Amino acid sequence: MKRLVKQLCLSLSILTLMSLSAGAAKKTTNSEPYDWTSVMEAIIQVESEGNPNAVSGNSVGAMQITPIMVRECNDILKARGKSLRYTMADRYSVAKSKEMFLLIQSKYNTANNVEKAIRSWNGGPNYSVRATNGYYRKVLRHLK
Repeated sequence: MKRLVKQLCLSLSILTLMSLSAGAAKKTTNSEPYDWTSVMEAIIQVESEGNPNAVSGNSVGAMQITPIMVRECNDILKARGKSLRYTMADRYSVAKSKEMFLLIQSKYNTANNVEKAIRSWNGGPNYSVRATNGYYRKVLRHLK
C-alpha cells in the first residue's frame, strides 16, 4: 500500500511540476493546446523502452501506469461529468496511457510546465527535485 501511495504521488507530481527547466520548459496559456507528444514519447522510452506490455510491480504498460493513477483519472472524469472510465487493462494501451497522461496534465499542470510533468511522473505531485534529478535527466536525453 505504501508503494502504491508513493507511485500515485510520483505520478501526480510529474504532472504538477512541468515548467521549471529553462531548457525544456515550455509554457502556454490555458487557451492554447500544448503538444505533449515529445514529452510522452521520451517518458515512454525511459519507463518501458516502448514496450506496451512492460510490468514493474503495480506499474504496467508503456508509461508504467499504476492502479492509483487509473482511479485518479476516473475521479477527474467523474468530477467533470464525463461518462468515460478507464480500466486496469487500459494501461496496456499506449493510446489510452497517453490519454491518461494528458488528463492528469489538464488537472495538475495547467501551466504546461515540461519539467513539472517529467518530475511529477516520477515523484508524484509533491516530488523532490533532488530525488527526481536522475529521472529528469534521463527523460531530457530522450526529449526531441
